Amino acid sequence: MENRVSLPCVEIETAAQPLHAVIWLHGLGADGNDFTPIIPQLVDRDWPALRFVFPHAPVRPVTVNGGVPMRAWYDIAGVRIEDKQDEAGLRTSIAAVEQLIAREVARGVSSRHVLLAGFSQGGAVALATGLRHPAPLAGIVALSTYLMLGERLATEGAPANAHLPIFMAHGSLDPVVPQALGMAARDALLVRGHMVAWHGYPMAHQVCLEEIADLRAWIGAHLFA
Repeated sequence: MENRVSLPCVEIETAAQPLHAVIWLHGLGADGNDFTPIIPQLVDRDWPALRFVFPHAPVRPVTVNGGVPMRAWYDIAGVRIEDKQDEAGLRTSIAAVEQLIAREVARGVSSRHVLLAGFSQGGAVALATGLRHPAPLAGIVALSTYLMLGERLATEGAPANAHLPIFMAHGSLDPVVPQALGMAARDALLVRGHMVAWHGYPMAHQVCLEEIADLRAWIGAHLFA
């Protein structure tokens, strides 16, 4: 029986009966449709069948935006997004993503064939979830993002994913999430022994074609190994 999940999702399968899955989390104020347009550029025609799962974050008031309700994985209290971390909101989102991973396993996808990906806020949740997940995953894709609750990983990090490969990319001109935050996350993960593939691009808070090409090569090497 298929696991019930709390998040509505957009799902796209590249072929029938996929045994590999990518769970992709959008950024603040977007929704699960945000990254569906990149699939034709991202997917290699020689890859096995692949299921993309794009969940919609819950709608909640966001303090930094004047309390206006929008889709968000957790609240952001101030302009310095690394300050005043919404731990309760983050942990709720971690639990919701764990449900999505469990559903893929129930569908017959090994956890080793599940890749967590996310942009900005979604990337922070992907990192926080994947580093704590008790079963081995294929890897994490963390785009234009930062590390939340990194100081807890010494006690909360899962041994099964202690050397999880991670693709990180960031724009050097990002005015929303400064590249320095991404680099700090990279350095912290390297210290913990993760295989971090770091890519910087001359762009703002966005995704570029060169990044998609680099990510396609990385996914081909890590998800289908």
